[in-house]
Amino acid sequence: MMKKSIITTVFLTLMVVFPTVAQDGRDNFMVQVDGLGCPFCAYGLEKKFKEFKGIKDVKIDIETGDFSFSYPSDKALSMNDVEKQVEKAGYTPMSAKVERANGKVEESSTKEMAKKTEGTVSKNVMVAGNCAMCEARITKAAGSVSGVSNVTWDKDTKIMNVSFDAGLTSLEEIEKEIAVAGHDTKNHEAHTDDYGNLPACCKYERLSC
Repeated sequence: MMKKSIITTVFLTLMVVFPTVAQDGRDNFMVQVDGLGCPFCAYGLEKKFKEFKGIKDVKIDIETGDFSFSYPSDKALSMNDVEKQVEKAGYTPMSAKVERANGKVEESSTKEMAKKTEGTVSKNVMVAGNCAMCEARITKAAGSVSGVSNVTWDKDTKIMNVSFDAGLTSLEEIEKEIAVAGHDTKNHEAHTDDYGNLPACCKYERLSC
């Protein structure tokens, strides 16, 4: 009886010393995301990652850009897949880290990610507008930027998809040009005069983020 009690005590002690993180079979991902400006941005990022079936513990801090979640380790989600998913959502991954269920830690630096974004990239960004006239104006403004190869804008979702050479321009420069044309973007607000010069049917609800 005494021997059985000692064995039980040792077992319980081991359970305390060795946490169950590895036993639950989930990898923990932490990503620094650039471009999150408001709750809508966070919602869009989370929605895109919901495409990964089995994702849990999603946390997004808009102020810092910190994004974390856990994922089943048996699905072997790679760092590269995570970075690509962030970009598909329209944002830029600055750094990433994953703590695997087996205790292994993987990291990607900002420098390494910068190399991956060289060449032609495709980004999504919110641009305010109402109608077909807005669409023509937005796509013309974005398309006028050197390095831009393709632009589309959806008047229902207000999302613009733009492809460009990252070595020649940036999403920020494209957004600035759109703002000059009178349309608010996620990160750049059009000047009051530029907005005021829009036709009546194009007077959209101003973005607050």
